Amino acid sequence: MDYFEIEGKNQLFGDVDISGAKNAVLPLMAASILNTNQLTISNVPNLSDSITMSDLLKGMGSEVDLSSGKIHINSQSLNNPYAPYDLVRTMRASFYVLGPLLAKFGEAKVSLPGGCAWGPRPVDFHIEGIKQLGATVDLEEGYIIAKSNQLKGNKIVFPKISVGATGNVLMASILADGDTEIHNAAAEPEIQQLCHFLNSMGAKISGIGTNILQIEGVTSLQNVDSVDVIPDRIEAGTFLMGVAATGGEVKLNKVNPDHLKTIISCLEHANVNIRVENDSITILSDGNINPYDIETNEYPGFATDLQAQWMLLMSVASGDSTLKENIYFDRFNHVPELNRLGCDISVDLKTATASIKGQRKLIAANVTSTDLRASACLILAALCAEGNSTINRVYHIDRGYDKIEEKLSKIGAKIIRKK
Repeated sequence: MDYFEIEGKNQLFGDVDISGAKNAVLPLMAASILNTNQLTISNVPNLSDSITMSDLLKGMGSEVDLSSGKIHINSQSLNNPYAPYDLVRTMRASFYVLGPLLAKFGEAKVSLPGGCAWGPRPVDFHIEGIKQLGATVDLEEGYIIAKSNQLKGNKIVFPKISVGATGNVLMASILADGDTEIHNAAAEPEIQQLCHFLNSMGAKISGIGTNILQIEGVTSLQNVDSVDVIPDRIEAGTFLMGVAATGGEVKLNKVNPDHLKTIISCLEHANVNIRVENDSITILSDGNINPYDIETNEYPGFATDLQAQWMLLMSVASGDSTLKENIYFDRFNHVPELNRLGCDISVDLKTATASIKGQRKLIAANVTSTDLRASACLILAALCAEGNSTINRVYHIDRGYDKIEEKLSKIGAKIIRKK
């Protein structure tokens, strides 16, 4: 099993190209089910999750070729609306296929999802939304079996904002009979891209980028040849926090600064110098970080996927801070591992709040990743620590970061992948 060896206390300097967004490419791949000819998706990150979704589409009958930052998908022969447990269990985003399969075939059999080990992330909102569009939904031996002769437009109000449920119900509703309104819809850039892509296929979606989406059902869709994946704001945010913590000066290329306004603002409050251009961000840090309290929230709030990385940054700040998690209330599995590296973080699970002691001198340790973003924060902590650290189970990081060790090495980190 692969692991990283990291020598800490090296500042970072240079340029990094940010990859396409994992959280955008996966719903786009699911949406290819509704395309009846070849689609080329460009700026695709080389991730294990992309490969898993490719395998899932192949199992349904699509022709899929993944190479050189592009995925070519031809769904003309897709004829098997079935998503098996052995694939869906490894990646929650596989559940995105439920909506487009139901829209295209009037039926779908999709395993309940797996993915990261932390926290209950139920699919109740997905299922209730599909039901409100007129589908019958049954649970049999761990599989969701959904059927409908003709989905019907409806007003759907999610109890709280859900990115996955928004994407799934959205893809199901575009071919429904009548109009659909989704309230408490996600406004994340990745959902915005999905909406624009569906509209390019002939869907009629308005309210994009707001929390109320209006969908006018259409009777058919047209083929789309290509789409470029937006930059990964979570990867960009991870690098920004890494440079802030270690000190140095790094320019991030191929980014969309508009997607990172909240993160940039928080870093500026923490005494980090940021220079923004059209498609790049330059960060300059002397390593003297001010403490700054944050709360995670849905976009455009502080992203929960950057919560762990912010904890690390605040551990080397000049004072104490707090972090409240408002999205996934028990997303704190990384805390014990950060503490092994010398952080001093305590968590009140009743309030989902972490108290972070600053001015920590981090010390190398042997630690284990528990999930994707935990992997990222442990790598950043090891970069700040005195001595040589080992990060185990880095297969988690491969789900969401394209060759992170190569990118970090390019800007001065001493990190080696070993088996």
